[in-house]
Amino acid sequence: MKHYILLGTLLFSCGISSTSAQKTDKFMGEIVNYDETTVPAYVLPEVLKTAKTTFAWEKKRRPEILQLFAEHVYGHTPKRFDSIRYNITNDKPNAMNGRAHLKEIAITVWNKGKSVTIPVVLFTPNGRQQPAPAFLLINNRPKRNTDPTREVKSTFWPAEMLIDSGYAIAAFNVNDAAPDKPGTYQHGVLDQLFPEELQKPNGMKAIGAWAWAASRVMDYFKTDKDIDFKRVAIVGHSRGGKTALWAGAQDERFAMIVSSCSGSSGASLARRKYGETVSLINKQFGYWFNDNYKKYSNNVEQLPVDQHMLFALLAPRPVYSTNAVEDRWADPRGSYLSLVNALPAYQLYDKRVTLPAEPPAVNSPVIRSKLGYHFREGKHDLNVYDWEKVIMFANYHYSKK
Repeated sequence: MKHYILLGTLLFSCGISSTSAQKTDKFMGEIVNYDETTVPAYVLPEVLKTAKTTFAWEKKRRPEILQLFAEHVYGHTPKRFDSIRYNITNDKPNAMNGRAHLKEIAITVWNKGKSVTIPVVLFTPNGRQQPAPAFLLINNRPKRNTDPTREVKSTFWPAEMLIDSGYAIAAFNVNDAAPDKPGTYQHGVLDQLFPEELQKPNGMKAIGAWAWAASRVMDYFKTDKDIDFKRVAIVGHSRGGKTALWAGAQDERFAMIVSSCSGSSGASLARRKYGETVSLINKQFGYWFNDNYKKYSNNVEQLPVDQHMLFALLAPRPVYSTNAVEDRWADPRGSYLSLVNALPAYQLYDKRVTLPAEPPAVNSPVIRSKLGYHFREGKHDLNVYDWEKVIMFANYHYSKK
């Protein structure tokens, strides 16, 4: 049984009047829709089906949905490898003028005689009596954005702000796990550790490799006495935001998930066919997903999942999602609808979990909710405003434990 989408008639303002906004564009030979009135009628696959209790959800329906995403979208993730080792390559106890402890860690994983090393930058706040809750950023931009020397500071990863707020802040770069290019993505985790995945239609590709790497960082965090392992949030922007959602769905050790402007095949509903579609993302970035996903490029109605179900897999953990006014490509309204349609899974755990009946206004964040959200001014980015609100969201939820 399927159910109709919630909030089906709400129009999501993108800061431009409907009369003056460009309603279509053309990209890679396809018409890109930016007109709400031409979004097709659609139904979403039902989240719960017969799962009416948390037991039924956790033992049957949730694993079923997880397998559907692995089989049809992101690829199956190998569960085993031969060994893992952590090597501290740089240790500076008085970084940031004494406010933080810097560690650079080389995480090396071996499988069948070959290895891959994933460098991690980690700052933990000094002066705390207890281990610090942490944010782990999946960095899909140049490494200078997470410069450990702090000679270069980026609003994409404002490490000083996180440290001053009492949080540890870590990052790894996607290219160390799987280069973010169609011709070379396989050179890393995939061809060195799991080459068989490259031959399978349901094998993981780049996003799967990045999510796998995030879990290896979690393996390290469990060994670090300065990290509160029970309060680690994973953060990603754009393709990194897609990865954060998939990593959080698979690895329930992540206590909080933050997805910034993750759009198609991330936060936004595929069946809306608004902005970037499954067809367009497969044309340009098909190497992010398994080969089976290509079957749905022009047949999205037959896809057995939609992105609200990915958010449902994160229940009952806190999740924060963001959009920007100038980023219609990422379908802000469709992203909000994903959150709303994930509510049935969250309400199994807490009947009081709700979201506003309408999408929030620009710069009006929803913080006091397990499913948090904001729609801010500006462009496709992860910036200081986003981090400020994410910190507020974490403060609120961690204080309740």
